[in-house]
Amino acid sequence: MKLLKPYFVKTPRLVQHFFSDYSWRVHTKKKEIYLTFDDGPVPDFTPWVLETLKKYDAKATFFCVGENIQKYPGIYEQVLRDHHSVGNHTFNHLQGWKTSTAKYVKNILKAESYLQEAGDNQRLKLFRPPHGRIKPKQARALRKKGYKIIMWDVLSGDFDQRLSKESCLEHTIKHIESGSIVVFHDSVKSFKNLDYVLPRVLEHFSEKGYSFRPL
Repeated sequence: MKLLKPYFVKTPRLVQHFFSDYSWRVHTKKKEIYLTFDDGPVPDFTPWVLETLKKYDAKATFFCVGENIQKYPGIYEQVLRDHHSVGNHTFNHLQGWKTSTAKYVKNILKAESYLQEAGDNQRLKLFRPPHGRIKPKQARALRKKGYKIIMWDVLSGDFDQRLSKESCLEHTIKHIESGSIVVFHDSVKSFKNLDYVLPRVLEHFSEKGYSFRPL
């Protein structure tokens, strides 16, 4: 368990156990990894991620900001055409800790309308709170509306401007195991590290016989 302030790369099992109503990892004996990408869809970076995944026949889950779907519906459609899963990441990257439950849920439902309008028909309604910050009352309200709240087992830290791309790769590979839900970001801020890390993670685990699955 390695701490890079102010976040854990590997979510402690005690945290996962205490907040067991959230999904932190997939319990499987198969050699499967669950890559996720937050904050898109956006030009340049989301298409690059899609092309990189395609090279390794990898599927992933994209937690989309509703405002970005509104701006770039064609990129969102490409995510769906490539048979990736999608999830809700609020309409404008709203932080739950700073927002009333009513306003938070309304914002998420607004984002959901864009996911649905753009052709999303997957069985599960997936939600990831921006920065992983959500109040218990908000989580209960969302579960009543049929959402499954997805957290993570491994946080790559691709967004961390202090982190070298080599360090980002090293600690990400070190902590991934079968069933890990891994967070990356298809965003401008993260691309310095993502450009280096993602192809190498895909290559490393593909060579070890792992597959990359959507949630």
